[in-house]
Parts: sequence; structure tokens; C-alpha cells
Amino acid sequence: MARNIVVELLSAKYIETQDVEIVERKGIGHPDSIADGLAESVSRSLCKMYIKKYGHILHHNTDECQIVGGQSAPKFGAGVILEPAQIILVGRATTEVDGERLPYRAVALKAARDYLKKHMTHLDVDIDVTLECRIGQGSVDLRGVYDTGKFLSNDTSFGCGFAPLSETERIVLETEQFINGRLKKSMPEVGEDVKVMASRMKDKISITIAAAMVSSEIPDKSHYKSVVKELNEKALAHASHFTERDLHVDVNTADDYKKGNYYLTVTGLSMENGDDGSVGRGNRANGLITPYRPMSMEATAGKNPVTHVGKMYNILANKIAEDIIKETKGDVLEVHVRLLSQIGAPIDNPQMASVQVVLADGVKMDKVKKDMTGVVDNSLENISNITDLIVKGKVTTF
Repeated sequence: MARNIVVELLSAKYIETQDVEIVERKGIGHPDSIADGLAESVSRSLCKMYIKKYGHILHHNTDECQIVGGQSAPKFGAGVILEPAQIILVGRATTEVDGERLPYRAVALKAARDYLKKHMTHLDVDIDVTLECRIGQGSVDLRGVYDTGKFLSNDTSFGCGFAPLSETERIVLETEQFINGRLKKSMPEVGEDVKVMASRMKDKISITIAAAMVSSEIPDKSHYKSVVKELNEKALAHASHFTERDLHVDVNTADDYKKGNYYLTVTGLSMENGDDGSVGRGNRANGLITPYRPMSMEATAGKNPVTHVGKMYNILANKIAEDIIKETKGDVLEVHVRLLSQIGAPIDNPQMASVQVVLADGVKMDKVKKDMTGVVDNSLENISNITDLIVKGKVTTF
């Protein structure tokens, strides 16, 4: 199959040589990330149900999950949830086959509960939130496109990806994963709602961390201050593994100790007190928000992992970019990938596959163009492999 693959030089400076860079990651407990995580968890569970009963994935999209913030009254050493946050699972699914109704609501609600219990340490799923499933039957036309078995795109849309991550991007990603990973064992006071923002001005990187603190784990103001100081020191030490540039870290800069303002929460999540969340308003498919790189506004989490290009092309574009970097072995410094679909056309044959690169000094396009084209062609040929990785939870979507 002849695919429309275009490879060209990128008319931009290599990201590491640009003077300014801004990168953000909303941690796993941020309301937008919780919405993403729930949407993706529900989608995976529906996929498994469809596969078990029918041998393949049926039409669904669960990428409209909404979180309405609750109200809480945290205080040092204690705290209470006054009004639970509301979680509404929204989307479309195949709800019956040949007259047989499917337990899609029960599957969706169980997936959501299991996700929250696994990832939100201090959240009581039975008390602190309410869960409602509003997933309904999908559009007949879209299901018609989806059910042909020919893997035809269900939308005209595009996906973006790039590689490799810059030092600043790597620092932001690793910092949040460190705080919400192994640091939790020694610092249970820090909740899951962690947001990391970094700005680089030439060789100086400033990192701002907003971390919700768990009130029941912090007996007094003095302990709170010591936790903030310790988090600052440990985040700085961890970030220093990924760069030799100058680093500076600030934690919870909205605190005002004189006025008694502390980032205290009962659950470690800001959704407990008025912070709302929606799918697709946070991290892109590679886990970051990168205004100095190509980005798609598509929500990746929750979309079906077979023919929805808003999901498949964003994930695949990042994988293609990473594979090109590996394949070219230093000849390519930076690569941007954009894949454009056309509704009703085969998903493995995009209307356009655009690859833009920054080459290392002295490298000519003729040396690497064939290899890069081959990577793109092979990745599209085997796009169905992405589906399997998604269903098994081996691919990040936010």
C-alpha cells in the first residue's frame, strides 16, 4: 500500500537551544487527570467485556467524564467531607447485541470504583464521592462505520507526537511520578493532587510544585512547614538527576503562613473542595502539556482503541517519533509527527503522515529519509498492535 508520507526539515531551532521553554504536568490526582483516568479505565473494562463475549471490541467512547467538586473542611490532624464530589461517567457504548442487553453500567461503575480505590490513597469511595453512569447508546451512523470490521476511521481528525523529551520535559514528568510514586512511602502527608510546572530560561530551570497535603497526616503548622521543606529538597535532588542546568524548586507558593493559608485537604485531592475536572483538559497523550511543541486538542483518554483517530493517532504519533530517534541513532535531534485521518477511510492509511525533523550538524536528509519513511510505514501497517497495548493498560493516555 502506498501511503502519503511526507518527510521534511523542521524550520525551527532544536528545543534544547531555544532560550525559553514551558512545560506542565497535572498529576494523577488533579481533577482533570482523575477524569482522564476514569474515562480510560471504563473504556478498558468495556473492551474486555466485549472481547470476552464477542471476541472483539464493539463501538464505544467514554471520553466525556465530568467531575463536580464537593466541599470539605480540613484542619490539622483531622477534617471532614461536607459534600461529596460528583463523578459523572458520560459517553456512548454498544449497550445490546441481537436483543441481549449488556451490563455496561455495572462494568463502568466497577471500573471507576476500582480505579479510585487503587490510586487515591485517602479517598473513601463510598462516602467522599458519588458515582453516576450516564453512558448511552451510540450513534447509528458512527456504529455503522465502526462495525464494518475494516477498521475505518470514525472521524476526520489528527494526532501529534514528538521525540525525544527535552531535559525540562523529562524533569516535569519524572518529578510528578516520583512524588506520586516511591516518595509516598516516606511522605504520606503528600496527596495525589500534584501539579508540576517548569520554565526554562536558557540554562536556568524553575520548577513550581502545587501539592495537596493530607490533613489527617499533619498534626500542626510546624509539621506542615517541615513537609513542604522536605518535599522541596527531595524534588530538587531527584530533578538534578536529569540535568546539569541550574535548578530551583518552589512548593505551594500560594501558602501564606501569616494569614493561616495552607494547602490542606482531607483526601489529598482538590476536587473535594470545588475544583472541577473534565476529560481532555489536562495532559496530552505523552503525559505532558507542552506549548513549545506540537499538540492536539483531542482528548485521548476514553476514546475507543480501534478506530478513533483522536486516540490512536496521538499515541501512534508519539511512538513513531520515539522509534525514529532510536532508528537514526543520533542523526536526528528532534522529530515532530502529525497524522491526519479522513472519516470512513482505513485507519492505517492516513490522508497525510507528516514528519518534520531537526538534523544533527553535518547530516543530510538523504541519509535518514528512507529509514524514517520505513518507520512510519511499518507503524501504520501494524497500528492494531496499539489497540492491544491500550487494552492491557501498557500505554499512557494522559
